[in-house]
Amino acid sequence: MTETDIFKALADPTRRHMLERLSAGERNATELREGLAMSQPAISQHLAVLRSAGLIEEEKSGRQMRYRIRPDGLAPVVDWLARYRAFWPERVDRLKTLLREMDQ
Repeated sequence: MTETDIFKALADPTRRHMLERLSAGERNATELREGLAMSQPAISQHLAVLRSAGLIEEEKSGRQMRYRIRPDGLAPVVDWLARYRAFWPERVDRLKTLLREMDQ
């Protein structure tokens, strides 16, 4: 799993929606599919992408697979964002200065 894999997985709105549902707790594929106009095989493909990116994990429970978020799955994204966090305050300050100068 690389940052690229994670960003590719998160680029799809359906997968982000599935992660949001999983943030409320464990679900099976049928529960994740509710309200989505897509086939079970399409849901399975999305789950495979999320799993290969290290964002979710699965566990067999009887005849069903249960999915849940891997808590450390987003750590590479958080680390990536942290590298750029320091740039924002300076840029916002420069933008404020520019806007003040434009108002004068």
